[in-house]
Order: sequence, then structure tokens, then C-alpha cells
Amino acid sequence: MTTFFVSHNLQVASDSCPPWDGQKLAEGLKRFCPEVTSAEALSHPHWRLQMESPLDAARFAEELVRGWSSLRSECGHSVQHVFLALGGRRDTPAASSSPLGLGAWGVDVVETPDAVAFLEGIQWEQLKACRPADGVFEVLYKPLQVSASGTLAPGG
Repeated sequence: MTTFFVSHNLQVASDSCPPWDGQKLAEGLKRFCPEVTSAEALSHPHWRLQMESPLDAARFAEELVRGWSSLRSECGHSVQHVFLALGGRRDTPAASSSPLGLGAWGVDVVETPDAVAFLEGIQWEQLKACRPADGVFEVLYKPLQVSASGTLAPGG
């Protein structure tokens, strides 16, 4: 079983893409992520959700960002931006105040108009270089949009 502790980093400044209520987000992701066995809202200053799935971390992250985008669409929110899941596995004992136990994943779901600028801004490549290759992941998802001509095209 893979455990994710999920935070949300909303970089889209628009009324059409509001911040999430934790409970609504947990309930929606349960519907849109078929391999999720549990999703619970947390009362924590950083972590919004705790989720579990039998999928490995990379596949779980792919399902998470697709489900997040689908939930936005269902709610009538904008999805004309990029969804990122940036994850790191807890490989050392956590501070007593941290909910992440050994082997759990801290996952930041980022909604941003510019993934490259965001990743450069947080120096993602340098952060990844400090971690074992199997202890970190990044998933980028850009929903398809219907163009003015009625054809599908990458969003954004």
C-alpha cells in the first residue's frame, strides 16, 4: 500500500480556479481516482489530505493529477493550466509533529500556468539530485482542451 500526504500549491490567480475545501477535495478524489482506497482531509498546516492506494508511487501520482483535473472540470473550474505532482519519500525518522512515517510520500500538487518556470523557481533539479532516484518523482499533466474549431488540443 502506498501512502501519500498531499499538500496543494495553487499558482493560478483566478476566480475560475479557487482553493479547495479539504473535505470536498477528498470526496471528489475518491470518485475520480478509482485505485484510491482512502482519502481523508487533514487538519494540518501543510498537509491537506492523506490518501492510500495499492499503486506504486508514480502510477498513484498520475492518477492523482488526472483525478484532480477531472474534479476541477466537474466543478466548472478552469483547467487551462498544468497540474504537477512532486513527491518525496520519507526515508528518515520524522519529527514528532510530522504525520509522515517512514516510507510515506509527501506530495505537493501544484497548479501552475508555467511548469518550467515553477520548477526552476524551486530549483527542482537540485532538490531531486539530493534524493535517491527511487525516492522522488515528478508527474506533469496538461488536460486536453477543445479548441475553437472543435478539435482536441493540449490545454494552456
